[in-house]
Amino acid sequence: MSVGSRIYLKRQVTPADIVDGFSALPSANVADSMNRLNSLDSRIRRMGPRLATPMAGVALTARVSAGDNLLLHKALDIAVPGDVIIVSNVGADSQALMGEVMFGYAKSRGVAGIVFDGPVRDIDSLDSLGLPVFATGLRPGGPFKNGPGELNVPIACGGVSVSPGDVILADNDGVVVIPRTGAADVLQRASVLSKKDQAKVAAGLAGTLDRSWVDPALEAAGCEQIDDFHE
Repeated sequence: MSVGSRIYLKRQVTPADIVDGFSALPSANVADSMNRLNSLDSRIRRMGPRLATPMAGVALTARVSAGDNLLLHKALDIAVPGDVIIVSNVGADSQALMGEVMFGYAKSRGVAGIVFDGPVRDIDSLDSLGLPVFATGLRPGGPFKNGPGELNVPIACGGVSVSPGDVILADNDGVVVIPRTGAADVLQRASVLSKKDQAKVAAGLAGTLDRSWVDPALEAAGCEQIDDFHE
């Protein structure tokens, strides 16, 4: 087995009903339910049109050499409907990793979305394709196809560990990773939190939001309030 140049064709995946449950939840509520962790770096942002609803799918992980997409072509070939291809490109921004041709093929394979820690190109095509793509930016220059790389192995993307079969949730705020082994618990807690959050939003709009906690929190933090002008 050649570490750094290998493709695993099998993976354990999160059950479909749990994945579907996340598609009704904002990424912010899900991240907050994991102690405000597991959201990808803010450099990784939505490309193309705004998402009307959150995108949730199962992670097909890819580790590629900087600016190289040879393994991504194989990832598209083995992807199944509902997969989210999530790519570790060691954060390089030297080459676009994917463009219109591969985006179209991904759509034909039923890929739910693609997440890169590097740039892409041809984003105008995403308007018509309706394929959720998240990346660090844009670059006209295309990728190399030399390898090496790995598929369906643990990776790091945007500062977060991702294992094959984890849940990837994305909306207009960004991308969150939910570990497969704890997904059911996170879903339950995030659902409760989301309902509470919606009630707070309504109270905020009505001007009835509870603010009684603010001054005690400031006092506990040692913040002095001075009933006078600053000289």
